[in-house]
Amino acid sequence: MSNHPVRSGRSRRRVAAALAVSAAAALVLSSCSSSSDDGDTSEPDTTESSSGPALPPPSSVTLPPAHAGFDYQIAGPYQPPAGVTVVSRDHAVAPAPGMYNICYVNAFQAQSGAEKEWDPDLLLREANGKIVYDTNWNEAVLDIRTDAKRQRVAQKVDAWIDECAAKGYNAVEPDNYDSYTRSAGLLTAADVEALETVIAAHAHEKKLAIGQKNTVELAGDRQKVGLDFAVAEECGEQDECNGYVDAFGNLVYVIEYTEKGLSKACKGWGDKLSIVRRDRNVQPQGKSGHLRQTC
Repeated sequence: MSNHPVRSGRSRRRVAAALAVSAAAALVLSSCSSSSDDGDTSEPDTTESSSGPALPPPSSVTLPPAHAGFDYQIAGPYQPPAGVTVVSRDHAVAPAPGMYNICYVNAFQAQSGAEKEWDPDLLLREANGKIVYDTNWNEAVLDIRTDAKRQRVAQKVDAWIDECAAKGYNAVEPDNYDSYTRSAGLLTAADVEALETVIAAHAHEKKLAIGQKNTVELAGDRQKVGLDFAVAEECGEQDECNGYVDAFGNLVYVIEYTEKGLSKACKGWGDKLSIVRRDRNVQPQGKSGHLRQTC
């Protein structure tokens, strides 16, 4: 089953719009297969986890162009406006022809209502067996506390990455890197970085660049994890752009959702970063509520 986008904003605002049926019929390709249950019931480990195979040299991937026209289309594709050269879309749809395309996947949480697509023991649970949810969006947080479970989660995410590569995407952005902050204290930053490292290695093997999605507090570890650029929602609104620029230079792709946020981002970084304002639901062009502005 395809993993449709569900959020927009570091404050995790819901994207209400789903892909239109007609667009999905034209653009959605084969769905990915889920990983099998290996029966892992081990307790959380505290040792340093495997980080996967060595990352290929930077020349094996194509980085996105800096300070480029950017559009964020994760809730439905449409013809990119004039001047746009970088587009982010959900992995379920085709990339935009002639663009640098970033492929969106939800890597650290289960889609709302899609818990059954994951093995039951890969859903993070409290001591009483209750599943831990990101309550803002009713998404089950994934249990990535052991290397064995991280590898099983990565198997599913890697299948989506394979799908991105097969469709001709240039890069991938795994969402919910900050899921540890909504895990009832059960996950750590080290847990999410360990999984992101495995995902990054696979993306590079497929010759895809990989972007850090939000989570500015972990940006300083980008080289250790193997991340190439950043997709930062509301860094202007939340005064976080500096943190991303310190780590990624001008390879930062900013989405704002308010007039104030756009103004702050453009005033501070309009001559260096790729910045766009979208409506909170990221509606496709032609749909009610669609909004797109730039500096």
